[in-house]
Amino acid sequence: MTLAMSAAEREAFLAGVHVGVLSVAQEAERAPLAIPVWYLYEPGGDIAFITARDSRKMELIGRAGQVSLVAQDGRPPYRYASVEGPVVAVQDPARPGDRRTLAERYLGPEGAAQYLEATKDVADTMVMVRVRPERWYTRDYTKR
Repeated sequence: MTLAMSAAEREAFLAGVHVGVLSVAQEAERAPLAIPVWYLYEPGGDIAFITARDSRKMELIGRAGQVSLVAQDGRPPYRYASVEGPVVAVQDPARPGDRRTLAERYLGPEGAAQYLEATKDVADTMVMVRVRPERWYTRDYTKR
């Protein structure tokens, strides 16, 4: 029996609400940058996340052109999906509706409204990055 998720299982899992860990290559003498992100994903589509245009993360993404993202369920029995793929689009600046959708996914309507109000002064510095999933690595220990 395999612990790998099927294509449908992995896409449904990634579509769930998880804080992702985004990784992107740095200089040869350094390990990849790994940083938590809120993300959006619908089965069959691209992964999308928002970051600051002038962030170290965005600089590295622009240079590498590809990233990996890991989403996990940290409660036993554990499950995770790790996805690699190319950056296929950058929306600059991120649209207000996309910022709201992302914030509501993670904070709910009231928390999102507070977050958007608190970050309104930097909203025009945010970009939405889209990544096409090409390589998947998964485990689902609920299958044991």
